[in-house]
Amino acid sequence: MQLEKIKEINDIKKLSLKEKQELSEEIREFLIEKVSKNGGHLASNLGIVELTISLCDVFDFTKDKIVFDVGHQSYVYKILTGRKEKFDTLRKYQGLRGFPYKKESPYDYFETGHSSTSISTTIGMARARDLKKENYNVISVIGDGSISNGMSLEAINDIGFNKTKLIIILNDNGMSISSNVGGISSYLSELSLNEKYIKLKNKIKYSLDDTKLGNKSFKIISRLKEGAKKFLVPSKYFEDMGLTYIGPIDGHNIKEIEKVLRRAKKVNDPVIIHVVTKKGKGYTPAENYPSKYHGVSKFDKNIGIENKVDNTYSNEFGRVITKLAETNKNIVAITAAMKDGVGLKEFSKKFPDRFFDVGISEEHAVTLAAGMSTSGLKPIFAVYSTFLQRGFDQIIHDVCMQNSNVLFALDRAGLVGQDGETHQGIFDLSYLSIIPNMNILSPKCIEELEILLKWSLKQNFPIAIRYPRGSDEISLKPIKKINLGCWEYLVKGKNLTIIATGKMVGKAYQVIKENNLDVTLINAVFIKPLDKKILKEIVKRKDNILTIEDNLINGGMGNNILLELNKLNYKGNIKILGFNDKFIEQGTIEELFKKEHLDNESIKKEIYKLIK
Repeated sequence: MQLEKIKEINDIKKLSLKEKQELSEEIREFLIEKVSKNGGHLASNLGIVELTISLCDVFDFTKDKIVFDVGHQSYVYKILTGRKEKFDTLRKYQGLRGFPYKKESPYDYFETGHSSTSISTTIGMARARDLKKENYNVISVIGDGSISNGMSLEAINDIGFNKTKLIIILNDNGMSISSNVGGISSYLSELSLNEKYIKLKNKIKYSLDDTKLGNKSFKIISRLKEGAKKFLVPSKYFEDMGLTYIGPIDGHNIKEIEKVLRRAKKVNDPVIIHVVTKKGKGYTPAENYPSKYHGVSKFDKNIGIENKVDNTYSNEFGRVITKLAETNKNIVAITAAMKDGVGLKEFSKKFPDRFFDVGISEEHAVTLAAGMSTSGLKPIFAVYSTFLQRGFDQIIHDVCMQNSNVLFALDRAGLVGQDGETHQGIFDLSYLSIIPNMNILSPKCIEELEILLKWSLKQNFPIAIRYPRGSDEISLKPIKKINLGCWEYLVKGKNLTIIATGKMVGKAYQVIKENNLDVTLINAVFIKPLDKKILKEIVKRKDNILTIEDNLINGGMGNNILLELNKLNYKGNIKILGFNDKFIEQGTIEELFKKEHLDNESIKKEIYKLIK
């Protein structure tokens, strides 16, 4: 067992080529075993095994630095850098993180979770190295989906012009979460699938020994190869941008990868190595359905993930807009490489000409929607809450400043759980509430989402509907009618008024009913604008107030209610429940609610305090 030999970061260097090949298969078995029990990102990690082994063998990450773009494909790196024994805690509360985490290991040099940050980060590291006269290698590992993002292209433009020594590994597996789209993806596919070029390259591939004769021959053959590439490949995008391009090479051939990496270390200019891998390699279900095995929950590895259609907010969103689009020809749907995740798969099949997957380009998606709205369409941008943050300026300048008729469907709002700090959707109420013209709604139950969508699609101003991951915990009746800025009384009582929004309405309702509390509960279906009429009623009744939201307290709904109450000269007591000024770590949603004092028991205690 080769895996048993890997205890520390450089143990990989003691293995022969044959032993490393055996290790790659053992790592795949290990990953399938652990991820099937804990959940996590499977397909991407199965595809990067040989590449990661090669990187850890050729480089010394006690001094060399590496950044994995997005970071969900860093499991193999964690195994090879001394964290194998902790894998039973993967993505669990206070356990091994699903992404690089500096506090977890000295070999995690930068924390990633969102796409396309690695090249900019590693350029910064490389320039710091050069300014400090230090000597180490800096490597960025980035996927073909991430490299099409504007931030990656800005970084490539910078490094190509300024010629900072850096190695970029382009892991080309043809997938991000959904299949990759766009011009760069097509270009890479053409490069990696050009049979004439690959056949010629394989005849002269970098298999010469590192001898003086071999190096001289390598230079001569490289010139011949470059001439052939110019003739056979229609464009040399990366070299035109100022990078030395090597590839495409087989990302599962350890011998070939290591030879290329060793040569790349000797180049003093920025190098991009195009590595072609197979997402899900070694596990047939993941090879056949890589997007299905991108991020998975616990499953039986012998059976695979069963095809279950759960009644989730994402599925309900997709069902409703697909139905509404049948009669409203102006409805168009936009996604940023997350068609399946946000529930747009069926819409894309039924209305292919009205579905736009722009790749990992959230900024572009926002402004694209704004442009569509000016010409009479009704664009819906479906996106995870955490990823909409990337388009903040575009939301301000291109949508809200111009009062554009754009609907944002914010999936995974609030806690998402085991993906941790980089993915918790706990900022959207704060950053959207400060923008003039923005209107924010949230359904208290899945059935209410349809009512909110129907109302929103009839309006002519910017709207964001936020909803949580998964399904409802309890059953509530949906609101009957929507009016702009109007809330809903769910329970009428004395002693205290509770104002909750979204998922937190159900939690508050559960506490009230289980404890037979004589209080008022309001469903703040509109987070912006606030219901000023109801707030005046509360002030007149002189009720104490408890607000509950699954967002940061800073800038959130409770804060905005407090500002409005101040204008009304409110004299009562108010308690705002939400997340404190910090990033929320990984764990189950139940564990995190309890830790942050937003579980049912904590809510009950706050109610009793305010009643007293």
